[in-house]
Amino acid sequence: MSALRFVDGGLFDRRAVLEAPAGELDAMGGRAEGWSEMRELSVRVEPIDVDVAERFGRLGATLTHRVILRYRTDVERGMAFRLGARRLLVRSVHDPDERQRILVCRCEEEA
Repeated sequence: MSALRFVDGGLFDRRAVLEAPAGELDAMGGRAEGWSEMRELSVRVEPIDVDVAERFGRLGATLTHRVILRYRTDVERGMAFRLGARRLLVRSVHDPDERQRILVCRCEEEA
C-alpha cells in the first residue's frame, strides 16, 4: 500500500476493541490463553487474501486483513482487534510514511 497523503476522518469507519494477550497459569503449570480489553478504536478493515490449505487432513482457510488506524504507540505485534465476534490477530505493525499519522497492521482472522 502506498503511503496515504491525506488522512480523511471518514476513512476509519469501524469500531474495534484492541486486546492484549492475558495468559494465566492453569492448574498444570501451563498457560491458559485469554485476552484483556485495552480500549476501543476507530479503524478501517480491508480484506487482503484468503489462503486455503489442507491442515491435519482438513481443509482450512487463513483470512488476511489490513487494519488502518490513527498512530498509537501501544499497538504491538501479538495483540488483536475484536470486531464483534471476530478477532483479527496482529502479525505486523508499521507506520507507512514514518510521520506518526497512521498505523497499518497486517492481521490474520482467528478461526
